[in-house]
Amino acid sequence: MAKAAKQQNIIAILGSDEGMVREEALKRFRALASDGGGEFSNEVIDGVADNSEGAFQICVNVVQGLQTLPFFGGEKVVWLKGATFLGDDVTGRSERTLSGVQALQDELARGVPEGVSFLLSAPAIDKRRSFFKTLEKIGEVGTFDKPDPGRDGWQEAVSRSVMKRAKTLGLGFDPDALELFVLLAGDGSAQVAAEIEKLDLFLGPERRVVTLEDVRVLVPLSRAGVVFEIGRALQNGNGARAIELIDRQLERGESAIGLMRASIIPTLRNLFTAKVVLEQAGGRTRNFKAALDSLPDKSWLPLTKAGAVNSWGLSQVAGAAESRSLENLRQAMESCLRADQALVTTGLDPRMVLHRLVAELVAGTHEKGARR
Repeated sequence: MAKAAKQQNIIAILGSDEGMVREEALKRFRALASDGGGEFSNEVIDGVADNSEGAFQICVNVVQGLQTLPFFGGEKVVWLKGATFLGDDVTGRSERTLSGVQALQDELARGVPEGVSFLLSAPAIDKRRSFFKTLEKIGEVGTFDKPDPGRDGWQEAVSRSVMKRAKTLGLGFDPDALELFVLLAGDGSAQVAAEIEKLDLFLGPERRVVTLEDVRVLVPLSRAGVVFEIGRALQNGNGARAIELIDRQLERGESAIGLMRASIIPTLRNLFTAKVVLEQAGGRTRNFKAALDSLPDKSWLPLTKAGAVNSWGLSQVAGAAESRSLENLRQAMESCLRADQALVTTGLDPRMVLHRLVAELVAGTHEKGARR
């Protein structure tokens, strides 16, 4: 069977990073539309479908658009913009939707007329279906997905994206500021871009390096950011900051158990584990990943949701772990256990339990760690 020829006038921009999908699709539309015709020769069809009948009608409109030559001659672009019915959901699986998508697939497979371009943008598409496979065979497919927070290394991927965008504005980030920014701004390019532009305007032309305090002041503190900040405060021996954040979350209705198990326990567990790794590697090391790789047995190390060793989480606390003794961190883990049991099995005030725990944990931090 002959392989289907690629058609330069069929383009699909797909992916879960909706900001990047919108940006790239608009760029491609403008490039295609600039070749002739003008705005009246192009069709932009809204792909948001409320139900399967709406999805079917959208497909019908796209097919009609592809079959209709430009009114004034020249080039024409048919853009199916932001299609929401191509994924694996109730609307996408509906027979009515599937029949409309099949009609569009058949039209594309027959070949888009010369002088007409088809552009598709969609936040999700079921890659198991023949529609996607047809697009891959006969057209150009660009994919822009968000980094998966469940996979090891997603923070590094987002960090690179942040630095790339910041560089275009002449901005730099202090390492701690970048780390917090990634957790607060999240993995969506649109939100990242908006927050970087806000920092750019705030700093002005005189100061071009974003500090940790800049991020704290300007970027909204999400729950993930609070979790991170509590852990960092404990690593650095800053009990006042940890208690401030804990109280803020408790006032917002967060449970003490939730804070314990999302922030405090993981932080101390990572510190303890990182210290064990460093001890096995001969104490101090500048290459923590090499120390991890040298371990003959990694089954006891914490894992990401994807099942890989959480090397990023451990490497982030390795510096703080160097200044703590193994015995000190063992005692800190025992303090966490006692506090967790108190929250679960007693009627003690949760706020006071957490305050006492923070005091115990900070008391064991070396003085140089408390000044960081």
